[in-house]
Amino acid sequence: MISSIKSKMRIDFNKNTKLTFYISNLFQMLLPESFYTKQLPTLTDNLPDREYIEKRVNYYNKISDNFTLADELPSIKEFKKNEKKKTYYFDLLRYLRYFNSKLKISYLFGDITTVANTPSVLKSRPIGDDNQNSILMKLNAVRHFIFVNDTIAFEDKKNLLVWRGKCYRPHRKEFIEKFYDSKYCNIGQTNTKGDLSVAWQKEKLSLQKQLEYKFILAIEGNDVASNLKWAMSSNSLVLMTKPVYETWFMEGLLEENFHYVLLKNDYSDLEDKIEYYSKNIEEAKLIIKNANEYVEQFKDTKRETAISLLVLQKYFEKSGQSI
Repeated sequence: MISSIKSKMRIDFNKNTKLTFYISNLFQMLLPESFYTKQLPTLTDNLPDREYIEKRVNYYNKISDNFTLADELPSIKEFKKNEKKKTYYFDLLRYLRYFNSKLKISYLFGDITTVANTPSVLKSRPIGDDNQNSILMKLNAVRHFIFVNDTIAFEDKKNLLVWRGKCYRPHRKEFIEKFYDSKYCNIGQTNTKGDLSVAWQKEKLSLQKQLEYKFILAIEGNDVASNLKWAMSSNSLVLMTKPVYETWFMEGLLEENFHYVLLKNDYSDLEDKIEYYSKNIEEAKLIIKNANEYVEQFKDTKRETAISLLVLQKYFEKSGQSI
């Protein structure tokens, strides 16, 4: 009983803590609106790397034509009063507070896998050329945007592929049932409901423990693979199928066999890929290096703030609202 309680209380120090997240955001809510609105020009004007910033702004917000928002949509002021989904709420409010509270906005919270009917701010969208109505913001970042400081060299890691996660989606179920007992893998589902007596039901594995493995599987769930960001920041090699959805991480720009090792949709080449990169260490390390470099662009806090504000500013301007 005691060991079970200790296991539940164990903290994964590589993960973001929601307590810190909420305290920080609640404190910022005590500051007056004018404190933020006065700062907007300073945060978005005369920026270095302007070409890079504009490229990312236009990737997240692809709206090119002016549009009109429905009258019944909430204003920023009303959004503050009514929104209940806390992590999404605070992440969006963090940037909305820099704008006039009378401005209106359409938003969709949760794991969104279809293109919005009207230009809307959201966390995730299908990858493709026809997703202009889905405007990406860095939402639910406390769960999704985790990066690690991996001190274990690729050569010193266990020669296996690791993965833990919920298996409620059909494609995840098929994968886990096929490979849970593979000699190449240490994988398991961490479901909290349904049949928990299956052979592939396992305890959670901390990020620190997962970093001990050469290969990390990234497999999409309701939308994106939530472990992809920290896995690509590690010294382990990411294996995954071609992503279908994308978030602020711009998964649609990831290049197969350059940032990650591409797997077939049925995972029939999984064991062959593990075996190949176990022997071809330098090739594996080059892909890891490319992945690490891709991750670096998201670590400049000041620039990330500017991009987020400019995405919203473009949204308000294209909707015909005066900033």
